[in-house]
Amino acid sequence: MNHLSRKKIQQIQHMFPSFAHLPAESWEAAQLLSINPATSHSIREGHILQHAMFIVSGQIRVFKLSQTGREITLYRVHSGQCCVLIMASILGETEYEASVAIEEETDVLLLPVSVFRDWMNTIKPIRQYIYKQFIDRMTNVTKLLDNIAFQPLPYRIADYLISEFVKGDCLRLTHEQLAIEIGTSREVITRILKSFAEQGAIELSRGKIIILDRGILNRIIKQHL
Repeated sequence: MNHLSRKKIQQIQHMFPSFAHLPAESWEAAQLLSINPATSHSIREGHILQHAMFIVSGQIRVFKLSQTGREITLYRVHSGQCCVLIMASILGETEYEASVAIEEETDVLLLPVSVFRDWMNTIKPIRQYIYKQFIDRMTNVTKLLDNIAFQPLPYRIADYLISEFVKGDCLRLTHEQLAIEIGTSREVITRILKSFAEQGAIELSRGKIIILDRGILNRIIKQHL
């Protein structure tokens, strides 16, 4: 990792407009790290963070792991975003409350914790950006918790499939991966997907779910509202 060039700083400022308010010398401690799914890291529950992290490009997944080893995805962090649980851990001087999985080639801006806190204290647009990230993410996580607490699994799975099929009619996803997204067991996912297939809503093949009738999925959702 080297000091950032002017071109790199401009690229970062394009993704994070609030950083445009920083004086040139404020970038001296900043570093840009390129990571991928094979990159080893220690950002897991209980970790004490030494750096604030901002996703310049790529994507990471933030998840919780139960004592029995079951995962549930909390949210994903994309280009121009940060992980609010990381920010909360840094600002509250507490252990990190989740774990991170790197899902693709990703560039991460790293700031030493002391530098980030100084930016938060002195640069109002950065402070406003962080608070907005908290608000946006809180809304998403509240919906997740509401679904877990009050919605049955067929609703949650149908809702997830409808939201993902906006990107196309074929979802490349194993039953195990879907179980991690929803926060249940693979066996339960398989049973409910087979039920959806028997109703004509989807077609199942190895590592893929193909949507056949969105209307049936929507009816499943409405049945459980």
